[in-house]
Amino acid sequence: MNHSAEIFVALQRLLPKHRLSRLIARAAESKRPWLKDFFIERAIDAFDIDMEEAITDDLEHYENFNQFFTRELKAGVRPIARAKRSVVSPADGVISQVGKITKTRILQAKGIDYSVSRLLGNSDSAKQYENGRFATIYLSPKDYHRVHMPAAGKLISSRYIPGELFSVNDKTAQALPGLFARNERLVCEFECKELGSFSVIFVGAMLVAGIETIWGGFEKPGPGLVRETDHSKDSLSFKKGDEIGRFKFGSTVILLFKDEAVIWEDNIKAYAAVNMGEKMAIAKQ
Repeated sequence: MNHSAEIFVALQRLLPKHRLSRLIARAAESKRPWLKDFFIERAIDAFDIDMEEAITDDLEHYENFNQFFTRELKAGVRPIARAKRSVVSPADGVISQVGKITKTRILQAKGIDYSVSRLLGNSDSAKQYENGRFATIYLSPKDYHRVHMPAAGKLISSRYIPGELFSVNDKTAQALPGLFARNERLVCEFECKELGSFSVIFVGAMLVAGIETIWGGFEKPGPGLVRETDHSKDSLSFKKGDEIGRFKFGSTVILLFKDEAVIWEDNIKAYAAVNMGEKMAIAKQ
């Protein structure tokens, strides 16, 4: 039993997570030069952010902290694997867990799993991923925070599910059952010629100022009703590696694929670091 992780989760339960996140969000949107520069400089030092990869290291370029945090990278810094039928990482980060979905359960941490149906907020959508494959990628504050397509596909639907805003780091994952199905999340379901249906799930976390998508803008954190949108008649098709959204602080992306849809690369395993565009798997079809 990991007592330090349990204490960490207990402390989070006491915090007004939504209120705190809203306060941070307002500060992160401030355009006051002294304030946004202070936040940016502290973040670079605290998280050892590599500004050599950023499109510019000139702080005047960034109007506020959020613009810095979701900064664009220089062209070519994250090449997209072009191998035929390759599936790539949608984001920079560390793989929390990866593998096979056991019937309808996903591994969160050693001894802890959770329901695909609860994660997606839709039991019918969950059925197609029975015995499928999944990957959970944790984005730390130092990482590039834009999310890209793991494979070419057309957006079929999106589902915003309000929820908690617990931290999504490894310590919380080890001590809080159903973490990713508790937190705020945005489920994006795509259709792909080689993979069939697959899902990209944006999971919010404490201090995340918002989830943003290319097609819908901001999904601000907070209590409310599930918001589901049918995009099947929209012209929202993306190529592998296209940007589809971004986070305003460290968080998690979960990928879901159907049974036998992909074969993971040998180096894709729990706690391995990945970069956006790196080959993670190969489509079997």
